[in-house]
Amino acid sequence: MHAFTYINGQLHCENVALQGLADAHGTPLYVYSGNTILDHYHRLDRALGGLDHAIAYAVKANSNLSVLRLLAQAGAWFDIVSGGELFRVIKAGGNPAHCTFAGVGKTRDEIIYALQNNIYCFNVESAAELAYLNEVAAELGVFAPAAVRVNPNVDAKTHKYISTGKSENKFGIDFEAIEALYDQAAREWPHVRMRGLQMHIGSQLTSIAPFVEAVRKVKPLAQLLKERHQIEFWSIGGGIGIVYHDSLASGQASWWANHDPDSKPLSIDEYGAAVVPLLEDLGLKILMEPGRYIVGNAGVLLTRCLYEKKGNAKTFKIVDAGMNDLIRPALYEGHHEIATLQENNSTPVKADVVGPICESGDFFCQDRVMPDFKPGDVIALLSAGAYGFVMASNYNTRPLPAEILVDGSEAVVARKRQTLDDLIAGEI
Repeated sequence: MHAFTYINGQLHCENVALQGLADAHGTPLYVYSGNTILDHYHRLDRALGGLDHAIAYAVKANSNLSVLRLLAQAGAWFDIVSGGELFRVIKAGGNPAHCTFAGVGKTRDEIIYALQNNIYCFNVESAAELAYLNEVAAELGVFAPAAVRVNPNVDAKTHKYISTGKSENKFGIDFEAIEALYDQAAREWPHVRMRGLQMHIGSQLTSIAPFVEAVRKVKPLAQLLKERHQIEFWSIGGGIGIVYHDSLASGQASWWANHDPDSKPLSIDEYGAAVVPLLEDLGLKILMEPGRYIVGNAGVLLTRCLYEKKGNAKTFKIVDAGMNDLIRPALYEGHHEIATLQENNSTPVKADVVGPICESGDFFCQDRVMPDFKPGDVIALLSAGAYGFVMASNYNTRPLPAEILVDGSEAVVARKRQTLDDLIAGEI
């Protein structure tokens, strides 16, 4: 579900015309639908309604302060992976006591900062990290709440760069080693309090089967740790996928040649119906850590066509956004549908949409059938709300784009466009 639709032939975010935003704020430009973000959060919250639970939004998906504030006000918890993300959550009004801190390489300064702010739990990724967490907590004279990330060795059948639940991945600890590690923590690391258990098998999952397999495999371990070590929660991770191949309106269905009828979202009702019955008899608080599901389809990247280059082999449509603004297509073959801001029923064309970066990998699509937009036209790259701006860079000394948050008929600047002076601030 999302709030990007054509109204009177103009593509809107909720009740705001995207062409007007592009004209007022320039391009490239990220635009987010606040109501879509909240709708996705509340849908997931309701799906787990039969459980004692919390939805911990994965900040890495989109860390804009306005987005975080919106979710904090809705009651969300937060899954963070750096001290910087914790800082953002606090600045946005989030409660650090509702934050879980994941990641394989936490630094001393990050651990101290998190302990000083009394976060809910550290999700620990190795025995060495658990020992170091104990050491730092002892120096401060405090106790560190911890949960070990178990690797259930379940194949999520997703892209290799976002698969995290198999034994060959860098994340988590082998399933077979978890029980002994909790026993060791109780014996040897007195400044660690084992508060829970965590797992996450990967991102962009569109089938319920891997989730069910992982929950069934890990559930007996969670029961054992509850009895032996009095853990209070089990985080089952995130990973619910979204649809990147998505037709906006029937008026453009004729050119939506890349639409994949088998690529459909995993229904949240389906997810809840399959997972909740497996968890309700555990007596543990269940945490879930969605990121992409909450914000992915809530955002678009607007970019203006600069030139059209026709060669013997290909047609290139050159736009003013580049891989520094949205790296997903270059990094892991991420797909983003392309929509014109005015309904376009012209004869479709096959073309590459490329940016101005001096890299052959700087493209948003290759050999794709799309509406025949022209130089000067603004297009929208859909489903850009997750892993879009957060992965942007200043490569080729390009300023970062602005971000806009829409609420109904109101659009506010959630981040100003970076200036050239901003680019060199801090350099000597």
